[in-house]
Amino acid sequence: MSRIEELFGSMVFNDQVMRERLPEDTYKALKRTMEIGKKLNPAIADVVARAMKDWAIEMGCTHYTHWFQPMSGITAEKHESFISPEKGGQVIMKFSGKELVKGESDASSFPNGGLRATFEARGYTVWDPSSYPFIKDNTLCIPTVFYSYGGASLDKKTPLLRSMELMNRETLRILKLFGNEDVTHITTSVGPEQEYFLIDRDLYNQREDLILTGRTLFGAQPPKGQEMENHYYGTIKPRVFAFMQELDEELWKLGVLAKTEHNEVAPSQHELAPIYSDTNTATDHNQLTMEMMKRVAQRHGLACLLHEKPFAGVNGSGKHNNWSISTNTGVNLLEPGDSPKENAQFLLFLVAVIKAVDEYQDLLRISVASASNDHRLGANEAPPAIISMFLGDELTEVLRSLLDDDEAAAVDKSEMKVGVHILPRFPRDTTDRNRTSPFAFTGNKFEFRSVGSTQSISAPNVILNTIVAEELSQFSDILEQAEDFNTTLHKLIVDTLREHKRIIFNGNGYSDEWIKEAESRGLLNLKTTVDALPYFINEKNVQLFTKHKIYTSEEIHSRYEIYLDTYSRTIEIEALTMFDMVSKNIMPACIRYSHLLGETLSTKKSLGIPSEAEENLLTRISEHMSALYEKNEALISAQKAHPSSDPLFEAAYYRDCVIPLMKELRTTVDALEMLIGEEYWPLPSYTKMLYSLN
Repeated sequence: MSRIEELFGSMVFNDQVMRERLPEDTYKALKRTMEIGKKLNPAIADVVARAMKDWAIEMGCTHYTHWFQPMSGITAEKHESFISPEKGGQVIMKFSGKELVKGESDASSFPNGGLRATFEARGYTVWDPSSYPFIKDNTLCIPTVFYSYGGASLDKKTPLLRSMELMNRETLRILKLFGNEDVTHITTSVGPEQEYFLIDRDLYNQREDLILTGRTLFGAQPPKGQEMENHYYGTIKPRVFAFMQELDEELWKLGVLAKTEHNEVAPSQHELAPIYSDTNTATDHNQLTMEMMKRVAQRHGLACLLHEKPFAGVNGSGKHNNWSISTNTGVNLLEPGDSPKENAQFLLFLVAVIKAVDEYQDLLRISVASASNDHRLGANEAPPAIISMFLGDELTEVLRSLLDDDEAAAVDKSEMKVGVHILPRFPRDTTDRNRTSPFAFTGNKFEFRSVGSTQSISAPNVILNTIVAEELSQFSDILEQAEDFNTTLHKLIVDTLREHKRIIFNGNGYSDEWIKEAESRGLLNLKTTVDALPYFINEKNVQLFTKHKIYTSEEIHSRYEIYLDTYSRTIEIEALTMFDMVSKNIMPACIRYSHLLGETLSTKKSLGIPSEAEENLLTRISEHMSALYEKNEALISAQKAHPSSDPLFEAAYYRDCVIPLMKELRTTVDALEMLIGEEYWPLPSYTKMLYSLN
């Protein structure tokens, strides 16, 4: 066995470890729980807990934690030691099934959107047996869900698991209609491509804005940006390569299938892509990936920036969410087949996705909405805020032939007409050619490209699973009642396609023409997070989630409030940081440099030496400094005046009143940076940050 094979999953209580350490009946019972959701007997939980504890202690652990994903967007941990007191002042290492299955945490400081009353601070964590426990920092980490004293979901994992169960149930209904009796469950799979920046940590530590907000609030453009495109797929620099090597190893230990890494378009920007795994595991692993990126970077004297737009004027970072549906028999349901029956099935799933994306454009936009992602979407570097689908010329032609009934004359009436004889020859590797599309078919999967780099992939996949399952449910209701299955199926596919083809667009999503055309098609253009979020609590969307028990009405409204509050607090922190940096660093630097110029100017005048350059420069700097003071005071006044009663009104105020002032202040500061001597300017420049790594 190679070193990498030994390394991979070595810190995970995975299937191999369970087989080795659990009695056969316990192992089978646990697998039934993991695969089909069968409730685990408490006695079996005790056996699993003992085996897990023994393994963890052998691996050097002294503590365990219920590892969960609250609405804050990061992961949370509360560590407990294995020690238990014994007589005579001794201790014994214990871990029970009860401790494994359920924990208690103070939920008072986590975002809850009104779901938790002040006197009900208690929250609970409950083991998710479908996600393997792992070891991090000599601590056994047990993936869990998190809910309130009253039973409401306070996390991102619970709705994801609910949506996966829903997708499994509704997909099986469809597959049974096609005679797939051997399929017992399906899985939605995801491969999230993670983009990020690396800069020198010493430079990072000199930037208050990076430390507090994750992005540079000031910074003049460098002489060279990404115009030459010589960073994309370029040779990886030694210091970055060393980081990538260690990152791979740390992720492999945790069972994360880190596969591909390369330089991205912008200087100092990179990407890591994993092999696909089930959506729940992929979500857990992506959270671990982001955490490990920051940790490993620090060990290499680097800072990893995950913000969607850490540098103005430079391409930002996203996280392409590659989503597919597979059966336990190994069939990808989004891949064209080799027979009319397989293609009819493929086409039905395809039009289900088309219908879902068209009917629930708003929810997909909401699933990627944040103050930080607003910097990317629609900025001609990432997908536009308008949701549309790219299918490629070949598949679009297949669908056109269905609508125009071009195949009818050539097809034997005894066959399924929707087989479309040209489809088996459909080229599966020529579909990913439009990088401006937010939602693209890429051969056997859909790539949702609007997801932000800092974001948990839970929300986008909850939405994808739920909206596609809803359409499959409607299709099953029709097909299960059909007297002539083939005729009804053909009509269903064609009618659905005709009603929802407006969402398909293979052209340039960055063009002004597309904005006009999208409007004429009736597609939504929700430019900002504040524009998008009110759609979350529309009656149609509330009914969708409550019907399928993904969220309760209370959970929907709580998330709506949390998202709005997060938006407002993000802008608030950025505004306060700008004021702080200008007041304490930038203005004093300008005054010092102006004083130097003034002294030089006085000396030259006293000696009768021409001093036009100094005089003009000092005048320009003084003018900008006056504007700087006024704009800084205007920003802090606007910040102090913000309303706080209605969360939507407050968020709109930050968008409409505070952000424009922040942009004006930045323009003035960036102009001053171009005038002040480098040794006097208090912030590392874009040139240093983007080009200093060797």
